[in-house]
Amino acid sequence: MIDLEKLTLKCLLRRSVEKFPQRPALSWVDGTPMTYEEFDQKVQDMSQFMHKQGIVAGDRVAILSENKPNWGIAYFAITTMGAVAVPILPDFHANEVHHIIRHAGCKGLFVSERLYDKVAEGEFDTLQMIIFIDDFSLIPPQTQKEKLREVVREGTKEFARLKETALRMAGKLKAEVQEDDVASIIYTSGTTGHSKGVMLTHKNIVYNAIDTMNIQTVNEYDRLLSVLPLSHTYECTIGFVIPMMNGACVYYLDKPPTARVLLPAMQKVKPTMMLTVPLIMEKIFKLRILPSLTGSALMRGVYKIPFFRKTLHQIAGKKLIKTFGGELHFYGIGGAKLAPEVERFLREARFPYAIGYGLTETSPLAAGCGPSKTRFRSTGPALPGIEVKIDNPDPLTGEGEILVRGATVMKGYFRDPERTAQVITKDGWFKTGDLGVFDKDGYLYIKGRLKNMIVGSSGENIYPEEIEAKINESDYVLESIVFEQQGQITARIHLNYEKLDEKYPHNKYSNSKIQEQIKNILEEIRKDVNARVSTFSRINTVIEQTEPFEKTPTQKIKRYLYVN
Repeated sequence: MIDLEKLTLKCLLRRSVEKFPQRPALSWVDGTPMTYEEFDQKVQDMSQFMHKQGIVAGDRVAILSENKPNWGIAYFAITTMGAVAVPILPDFHANEVHHIIRHAGCKGLFVSERLYDKVAEGEFDTLQMIIFIDDFSLIPPQTQKEKLREVVREGTKEFARLKETALRMAGKLKAEVQEDDVASIIYTSGTTGHSKGVMLTHKNIVYNAIDTMNIQTVNEYDRLLSVLPLSHTYECTIGFVIPMMNGACVYYLDKPPTARVLLPAMQKVKPTMMLTVPLIMEKIFKLRILPSLTGSALMRGVYKIPFFRKTLHQIAGKKLIKTFGGELHFYGIGGAKLAPEVERFLREARFPYAIGYGLTETSPLAAGCGPSKTRFRSTGPALPGIEVKIDNPDPLTGEGEILVRGATVMKGYFRDPERTAQVITKDGWFKTGDLGVFDKDGYLYIKGRLKNMIVGSSGENIYPEEIEAKINESDYVLESIVFEQQGQITARIHLNYEKLDEKYPHNKYSNSKIQEQIKNILEEIRKDVNARVSTFSRINTVIEQTEPFEKTPTQKIKRYLYVN
């Protein structure tokens, strides 16, 4: 158990600096890591500087940036001085970013040069400090877009002068951070109509970090390669706060995590731990591993035999571990459901995967287990210090809405007491909106989202996610969604056009012939799935989705865009 005077990020950092002063903390993949002692000094300097810019305890300070070591400095500088970090997802549209800054009443903003355009034209009444996170240079809030380059050049000198003055005048900050103080407000959506600023306290975050250590240990020799946005709670708590708590080192990419960037990075870092969303491994399996195992008619026949399939998976698994650098012992998957055939591959390949369940509102992890204790299709049991129960379970199936209670449940939605009251009961249970069921050993199985569930003509519960999993097993399918349309079950499918091009090359087939084949493939998929689901879950209509589905930052399909 981690021993802390108080469950605050300030106490957490102080302990890490005392225990691991010269251990590497954060680094670029190709850079020299800063030590915990160096990290702490940069955090203190930045807190002092912000204080001299008028930022005090309780003020909200936004972070709009890609992942980088300076993101972590900004986050701890804000939270350890008692201010509130407001991480903004880089993928949000400029209008969404503006709304969040205004809704949160941010007084400060750390922004990367690449994302500055998203705020350059905004008018923010409360904003009194803007800092380039790339080099921590100060930008006057009134700076116009055309003056940006000049500010980048001159800002560092201005920052150095102000920092020196601040250190002379201020001494150490006196703010005493308490466990129940809000540490971070995380907006799960940026649009005006759907904004939900999740308020997480210091205790929420630190308790979750400590509790997660009950299922997976992390130590000062671990190396993490970060590929998910730090502005998402999943990566921030599990991929940043937990490593910082235990003396591990986190490495960041200076480019988007494409295969061309990731492969050499993994060979350099040789990560021992990684966190990802299902889509990453699903793409690796479907586009690279599966074609190599079923490239001929003979191999496809062999692959259908369980004994040979498992052998082939083990061989592929060893190669995959080498691709990841050869030292991986924990590969966490969260944010959405993993496709069953991909999980079967990971299990049979003896790949060290683990699936967790949680939400931004639960800081995030509520259920999970280490790689050695996983069960097929389960997220694992509830964390030891967290209560998880099924509300109003179905008498026959045991399925119902998942409720969570404990020290990791958010304080509420910022400036939205009504919506807070809708999701947190008077006795402290958070209503997740997810449907699930426990097995006899307490392992949790997620069935789908309550709002996605379709009620059949005779009152049957139909879970679109389960039908989608069967659709996605087809070699010709990359992703799909299932929904109700005019009383019928409809599937919208995005095909694997790379595989279709191989089978029906344009130099041999006309476009009309290819379209006819696509129509036949979609119908074959529909019939195959209908043969393997209950009669009330059968698909009536299939629609081709020619472009990839738009997704959230955790790579979940934005269903509302496609459901009429």
